[in-house]
Amino acid sequence: MTIPRTAPPSARTEPATAPPPSPARRRIRLGSVPTPVYAAAAALLTVVLRLVEINRAGDLFIDEPIYRQLGESAAAGGFPRTDEGLFFLHPPGYFYVEAGWTKLVGGHSDIIAGVHSSRVLNALLAGVTAALIVFLVARVRSRGAGAVAGLVFAVDQYCIRQNNRVLLETSTMVWILAGYLVLVGLTRAGPQPRARARALLAGVFFGLAILTKDHAVLITVLPLLAALLLGWGPPRRLVALTTGVTVLSYVVYVAFLAGFGHFGEFWEAKTAGVRRLLGVVQETGFNAAGTPSLADRLLAELSAYASTYLLLALTPVALFLLLRRKEPVYRLLALFQASAIVTLGYALALGTLEEQALYLLFVPNLVALAVTVPMPSRNRPGLRLAAWAALVAVVAAPTAVYARERGTPDDGFDRLRAYLLTHVPAGSGIVTVDGQRARGVTSWALNDTYRLGHWTTPEEQAANDARYLIVPWRVVEQGYGQSSLAETERLTAGLRPVFAFDGPMYGTLALYRLPSPLPGPSVTALAVPGSTVNGPLLPAPQTSPVEPGGGAPATGAGDASR
Repeated sequence: MTIPRTAPPSARTEPATAPPPSPARRRIRLGSVPTPVYAAAAALLTVVLRLVEINRAGDLFIDEPIYRQLGESAAAGGFPRTDEGLFFLHPPGYFYVEAGWTKLVGGHSDIIAGVHSSRVLNALLAGVTAALIVFLVARVRSRGAGAVAGLVFAVDQYCIRQNNRVLLETSTMVWILAGYLVLVGLTRAGPQPRARARALLAGVFFGLAILTKDHAVLITVLPLLAALLLGWGPPRRLVALTTGVTVLSYVVYVAFLAGFGHFGEFWEAKTAGVRRLLGVVQETGFNAAGTPSLADRLLAELSAYASTYLLLALTPVALFLLLRRKEPVYRLLALFQASAIVTLGYALALGTLEEQALYLLFVPNLVALAVTVPMPSRNRPGLRLAAWAALVAVVAAPTAVYARERGTPDDGFDRLRAYLLTHVPAGSGIVTVDGQRARGVTSWALNDTYRLGHWTTPEEQAANDARYLIVPWRVVEQGYGQSSLAETERLTAGLRPVFAFDGPMYGTLALYRLPSPLPGPSVTALAVPGSTVNGPLLPAPQTSPVEPGGGAPATGAGDASR
């Protein structure tokens, strides 16, 4: 009988403890973060960055008071209208969203305060956009790629610029991304649960996009038709259902207008809009005669928007990488991006090119880059380090620009309105020189309180009892004025502004007291320190903050009033 020997105490083994987690395991845990967490983080960062100094970091843009007025009229009931009549140049989708927002947070008697409220709405819609980008990229590629795409969108200065203005593109892109998010799920092989219902939902989202801005038909219906022809993306029967619902949405809108007897007005507005889109009529934008060239503007803004331009320069690379992949989901996204490229390319060459049109390419291009650009393998550490350095630069460079621009006040019209309400009686006549074939931003910002007109002769000024003149000098210098630079200089010759503000958007925004044979009250001259206008001026009072905007890669005149 053998008795087992007991190991000495020194030889006994202690229970094994778990080794510390390896870097690989830590990466796995980080990679296991649910997609909704990344989406929520991207949305929160996007909204916060756009809300900071929202009332003073970007002056009033021409379209903003118009769209705000349309939203207020929609909230009051009926078809959207301005004080010039019913508005059919753009569909009413966004204006009814604005109406709902107004019902929720309350209205404003001050048009500029109303614009600021709508800018908050657009900042929230931008947050939804960021979340949709994360979900879309994560569904096609990975959660990490989705998080990176959401981060890049959140900090990009051009996107911040666009989202901080009351324009149609932000809400349009929300519906477009929602439609593609539903549609890419139908590209998977095998039977799909509730496939027809999902295809119908994608059509509803696309329909809402073109009912927000009918220009969106070029990056919704056009790629769907191409998918039907080529057999790319989901099964043809599902693509046909999505296309039919999208088109039907607009048909119902037009039938509704016709039923209320407004088809003639709608047709007149739409044919004028199509002529502008095709470039037959060049009233606004960089292709219009006498306006600054796109190349000059891009060069001027290169240092501030280098990362935006870099991502746009990679557009052909992203399309090439998409087309290399044979999977239906990549083919569908290739059609999405290709349609955006064709649309903007035509506007660049022949059509009406305005800076906001770039947004409808930038976002599809960001999605395309995020789902295709490969990350170098770990056995090539040099390339991998370079890729991470490039990503850090794309995120860090806009951060520095953001900090500088948010610290630079650009709220001239808000300050001007505050000055006028204090020193100039309501109903007074004021001469305006901005605006070409239609009213300019000065008129839209102040016509709820003052009488404004392009009265350039002493006789017209006397007949309308016009005592003041407002000049946003950069608008006139860039050729967007109703009066030429020479005429404006003649009108202001020998006059000293009673108010002046120097800002990034309009340069010097000045208010002049016009000479009058009738005695008038004396007015204290006010200006922002550092103003370049002539004459000794006192510091202007600080007024309530104004909406953000910052500089953009390009500045073209808006289209709402045309």
